[in-house]
Amino acid sequence: MQKQTASVNQINIHDVTQLLEKQKAAYWSEPFPTETLRKQQLRALKNALLKHKEKLVKAVSADFGWRSDDESLLADIMPTVMSIDHAIKHLRDWMKPEKRHVSMMFQPASNRIMYQPLGVIGIMSPWNYPIFLSLGPLVAAIAAGNRAIIKPSEFTPYANRVLSEILAEAFSSDEVAMVEGDASLAVGFSGLPFDHLIFTGSTAVGKLVMASAAKNLTPVTLELGGKSPALIGPDVSADFAVTRMLYGKCLNAGQTCVAPDYVMCPDNMESELIARFKKQFNQLYPDISAGDYSSVINDSQYDRLQSWLKDAVDKGAEIITLCDKSERLPRSMPLQLLLKTNSTMTIMQQEIFGPLLPIITYKSVDEAIKFINSKPRPLALYLFTNQKKLENQVLSQTHAGGVCINDTVNHVAQEDLPFGGIGPSGMGKYHAKEGFQTFSAVKSVFKRGRFYSAKTAFPPYGKLIHKLIYRFLLN
Repeated sequence: MQKQTASVNQINIHDVTQLLEKQKAAYWSEPFPTETLRKQQLRALKNALLKHKEKLVKAVSADFGWRSDDESLLADIMPTVMSIDHAIKHLRDWMKPEKRHVSMMFQPASNRIMYQPLGVIGIMSPWNYPIFLSLGPLVAAIAAGNRAIIKPSEFTPYANRVLSEILAEAFSSDEVAMVEGDASLAVGFSGLPFDHLIFTGSTAVGKLVMASAAKNLTPVTLELGGKSPALIGPDVSADFAVTRMLYGKCLNAGQTCVAPDYVMCPDNMESELIARFKKQFNQLYPDISAGDYSSVINDSQYDRLQSWLKDAVDKGAEIITLCDKSERLPRSMPLQLLLKTNSTMTIMQQEIFGPLLPIITYKSVDEAIKFINSKPRPLALYLFTNQKKLENQVLSQTHAGGVCINDTVNHVAQEDLPFGGIGPSGMGKYHAKEGFQTFSAVKSVFKRGRFYSAKTAFPPYGKLIHKLIYRFLLN
């Protein structure tokens, strides 16, 4: 396959505007889809996805130059199917109106909250997990009763082609559609008057998306990234930590928004930690050209990582490559540890998003926490400890979008946990019930009974209203 021949039906912003208007008109013809219809749509998506899964994983590998079919099934398709199944199972409960308390002063009456579909959701997805990060938000949007338009990354044209086929098989274009184009289309897309916009990508681009959406007061969910730390407690061994950390960093060659971005370990553990990284990496990937280890997606990303390595070396870093580079696979870059890093290096200022891993030592846990808190709030934080006291200290004294204790990245695959960042790593949550709520309007409903007690508060005011006011004020 040649990437230059993989483009599909790219359209201009005028066409997308017309599509948005078409979907909005269709929404108003059915502004509150039934539970039955929503489940039918989710099942149709699942069936089409499973039907085309082999073709889809081959397409993803073609986009990357190489990615294991098993890795795509495990990290892209499986969590998508799990989220669909979870939504179908819990949709009835999510859709139920929620009763709320009514003060005695306003009785007889009732209060409730209903979750109403917003309308048309814009989904801007990245290249690193082109299936899960396109269809995951779509699952939540459909469960909430919405329609959607997806703008995927232009860096995954083969995957986009198959995803487009899947969506066309499962939905009509006024229900769900995919549009393709380069960065100029993405700029226009983010400025359209969607009823909600979700963007997954870098913090820098997220700022631009939010500014563009603000012109229409379009609410946004931003799933960004940042420098997610991995903190090894002094009570666990290097072997314990590496066993539970390494796969999460090597998955997709580190091109994961929640991959550990740097490691903090006790200063007496560094040598043993390096030895364990070397041993276990070669156990996981005895031959990285054998097919289990992914390539860096394109020349631009590969060159970026190489330039950051050079910048680190020029400023005093020591590089430890965990195995020889494979010449048999394009843009192959095995995991590389970086020692003696400092704050002037680009790798310590920007999210790495690749198979580079700085190791930083600390003398005390308080010092480590202070270092973590000196950085922008990350999307994920990883803690390795068996001490409840240390667990509570880190949870209460640090901020992160999500936390894994004695594991990495797998919190994202928990279908009943919300996922999202905080501050520079994002805003808003999706997955689970919180995803349903993100793409719903929370409508408050106050209903009076047959007896209208409010008349007692009408003018002309007298002693009765004074008694009522003071009773509630002084209660």
